[in-house]
Amino acid sequence: MEEDYKIPTHVGIILDGNGRWAKKRNLPRSAGHKEGFENLKSLSKYVFERGVKYLSVFAFSTENFKRSEEEVSFLMNLFVKGFKGIIKGCNENNIKVVFSGRKEPLKDEVYEAMNELADSTKNNTGGVLNICLNYGGQAEIVDATKKIVKDVLEGKIDVDELNEKDMYHYMYQDLPPMDLMIRTSGEVRISNFMLYEMAYAEMYFPETYFPDFNQEEFDIALDVFNKRDRRFGGIKNK
Repeated sequence: MEEDYKIPTHVGIILDGNGRWAKKRNLPRSAGHKEGFENLKSLSKYVFERGVKYLSVFAFSTENFKRSEEEVSFLMNLFVKGFKGIIKGCNENNIKVVFSGRKEPLKDEVYEAMNELADSTKNNTGGVLNICLNYGGQAEIVDATKKIVKDVLEGKIDVDELNEKDMYHYMYQDLPPMDLMIRTSGEVRISNFMLYEMAYAEMYFPETYFPDFNQEEFDIALDVFNKRDRRFGGIKNK
């Protein structure tokens, strides 16, 4: 590995293509979601092994509640069982799990499983897995604004001194800016994912459906990232 090979600090992945992966194999959509969750377990471990410190994954958006009741119910049950099932592995791999999103209208058993996973891994220091569930980027900014207004009214902050960096503290989780955003399945849009945090992220849209987005695919994403010239609004370095 070259000495100047860059590993992004914060990677985001939109876990897209589970349903199409299943359809391609004449399987029900639920099979694709289950396979996607299994892949997330192994892939996230590898991502942190490569040196990434923060991994944010878009697991379920606020808009996903518009899907069929059968599919939503399956996903919620998958989350409950899956979150309970990865506690041991996250602790063994020293991974801290946090969640981003709104509580309503999640059922109590889902929210309880989320809290159990987050509480059981809160002291781990090997990397942070941020699971965005019942999440929307615009909703996050609205909710952050409400927190700011409350703090201003209570005299905790001076609104005139608020800056771009301060905003990160008011997001669902206080994470650093995203460096690389990956959306699997070939769809080229960000779908309301971490809009504020993604301001200067490099974006990569592989054709691969998420259940097949394995370690080799992630290494390709890292290679693409290393070929980008990140300017952050400035001019190209010579």
